Amino acid sequence: MSLYADTFATAAGPFSLAVDAEGAVVGAVFGDAGALRARLPGELLSADPGRCAAARREVQAYLAGERRDFTLRVAGRGTPFQERVWAALRGIPRGETISYGELAARVGRPGAARAVGAANAQNPVCLIVPCHRVIAADGRLHGYAFGEATKRWLLELEGVPAGPR
Repeated sequence: MSLYADTFATAAGPFSLAVDAEGAVVGAVFGDAGALRARLPGELLSADPGRCAAARREVQAYLAGERRDFTLRVAGRGTPFQERVWAALRGIPRGETISYGELAARVGRPGAARAVGAANAQNPVCLIVPCHRVIAADGRLHGYAFGEATKRWLLELEGVPAGPR
């Protein structure tokens, strides 16, 4: 399947995203096209800012603090467990955080915080599927693929006190 990609500047650095032929977001990362390819191994990516324009506008508005939620369709592909975790992530409201253990309980796997953390780390659609809202049980920020500083920045953008420094 061909995917269409775009990379653009944000206050947190370059951001890349990919959409399918129907415009659903299948990949989103902080980083360049190489970082996007790493999240979507084996997929053919063609640069096409026009096909990505709607997603780009929503991401830019969100990161500028002009938008609170996303209306984009998401079509991240993973295992059934990963997809359950990613669906649960989309249920975490802006301005709130939960622990990996809490997320494990929400997906019906209490005690599987590490498995949930692994699924969270494989989220192909960062920001739109808000994996940055999951924190350690003690409130610390760790485990974000794009760095603790980016995670802190996103949480602060959303009005969340971003834990101990």
